[in-house]
Amino acid sequence: MQQYSALLMPILFLVIFYFILIRPQQKKEKKIREMRNNLKVGDEIITIGGIHGKIVKIKDEIVTIEVGADKNKFNVSRWAIGNVVNNEK
Repeated sequence: MQQYSALLMPILFLVIFYFILIRPQQKKEKKIREMRNNLKVGDEIITIGGIHGKIVKIKDEIVTIEVGADKNKFNVSRWAIGNVVNNEK
């Protein structure tokens, strides 16, 4: 019986570790991946560096965004998009 209790504790810790840390992280990554795959021209975005802009062109993994009053355009990688902030009212 003592053999089982010695084996039960590490297994219990692994199960708790999975449900507290690993599973929520996987859900968060899936949500971010879906958001990046559903980007479209016209979306207002914030990059992971904090740059606010509007998507003007999407080509594979490169997204062209328009920034500022001068409407400067530059390219960022799709993985660098941190958030979509469409102001729909």
